[in-house]
Amino acid sequence: MKTLDLQPLTAAAFAPYGDVIETAGHEAQDMNRGMAMRWPDLARINTDADGQVTIGRVRSRRYPQPWDLTRVERHPLGSQAFIPLETTPFVVVVAEAGDPPKPGALHGFVTDGAQGVHYRRGVWHAPLLTPFAAMDFIVVDRIGPGENCEEYRLPQGETLRICV
Repeated sequence: MKTLDLQPLTAAAFAPYGDVIETAGHEAQDMNRGMAMRWPDLARINTDADGQVTIGRVRSRRYPQPWDLTRVERHPLGSQAFIPLETTPFVVVVAEAGDPPKPGALHGFVTDGAQGVHYRRGVWHAPLLTPFAAMDFIVVDRIGPGENCEEYRLPQGETLRICV
């Protein structure tokens, strides 16, 4: 079994798959007469003409270590963003949009605990991987008609081991 190498999540490394949702590198604006700061436009949710953007909440259980990745998924009708409500790192595994990925095309990242992620439409990704603790996330997603979640099971013997 092959182990997936994980690297720190950076905007540059994650650019082929979507956006890192963080304030670093973005200019803040004063609001509420200087009593708050706003960082607008950190990511743009994209959806087909039939969909609508929704905001929800997700709770992920703590994943055991090591964990074997056997499936990935993608959302062909709309992009998807996950913003953690805790300052605990989590693991992101992605592959570019297109044909189902071979294990060698998957890339793994570890967030710094304050970063969220925005997956572009069609980008293959693992489920939320929370190896350090159970976590809550705000999810910005597409709702509407049509099938917006496709799963792909990695071929027998091509499972990837995730270990942090």
